[in-house]
Amino acid sequence: MHRHAVFLGSIVSAALCTVSAAGAADSERCQGLSRRFEMAGRQITALEVSLTLFSAVDGNCVDLATRLLDQGASVDARDRLGARPLGHAARSGHLQMVDLLLARGAPIDARDLAGATALYFAAEGSHISIAQRLIERGADVKLTGRSGISPVAAAAYAGNDAIVEALLAAGADERAPDETGKPPIVYAAAGGRLDIVKRLLARNIDIDARYANDLTVLMWASGPDEKVPEAEAIKVVTYLLEAGARVDDRDDRGRTALMIAAEGGRADIAGLLLARGADSSLKDKAGKRAADLTVLSSLRARLTPP
Repeated sequence: MHRHAVFLGSIVSAALCTVSAAGAADSERCQGLSRRFEMAGRQITALEVSLTLFSAVDGNCVDLATRLLDQGASVDARDRLGARPLGHAARSGHLQMVDLLLARGAPIDARDLAGATALYFAAEGSHISIAQRLIERGADVKLTGRSGISPVAAAAYAGNDAIVEALLAAGADERAPDETGKPPIVYAAAGGRLDIVKRLLARNIDIDARYANDLTVLMWASGPDEKVPEAEAIKVVTYLLEAGARVDDRDDRGRTALMIAAEGGRADIAGLLLARGADSSLKDKAGKRAADLTVLSSLRARLTPP
């Protein structure tokens, strides 16, 4: 096997290793990559130089990345998913690497096969400084990633209010839905992100607006993602109710926020909705009440109409 082929294989293997939090240019990993690069010498092809750049970017090996770029590595190189080096740097949270690639002409709005840009990766990963840098350099805040999810929706789901604020200030559309009809406020509500829900509602979003399947923000907040602590979800539900959200609105299945909370086993949310006037006697289109939808016997007893 040729020496440069061995080198390329070792580079790919190194790229799969976990990057340390420090990620310093003089780290052991970066030193190893540099040594293998030097050993390959002139036998390494231009394509392999560009492929090696991805390993340097992922490892935050700024000195090596600089050398590779000096020797012809392309800032427009693409991995198997269509991502460029700048996307890798943004996703990994390496600001110095982002600055290097931008200085070398990296296309700021380049998209991978799913449509994601470097800004989308920064928003999704809650990398505030990188998102701010990309916005400052003119990144398009409206370009969407996978499933048509916008950077502001990705930041809303991640719970990063600072990035949401920066994106909105740069012209991001707070109402833009993804391919499933969910706008950023739905992601914020489903993720129990009260600060972001408040910020978005302050931009004149109708609190009782209907989204995909006729679901409202209150319904999404009442049936949050499984990983969301109920205490955080309750804060959102409480705020929405106090802001005037209609408690007994129904979705396209005829279900209310109370029914959704009951089905999800969110007993505290269901209790709050009951205390705020939710009608437990209502039936959905299948003839089921909230009490019929919960598997929690204690909650069923509270939901059963007298």
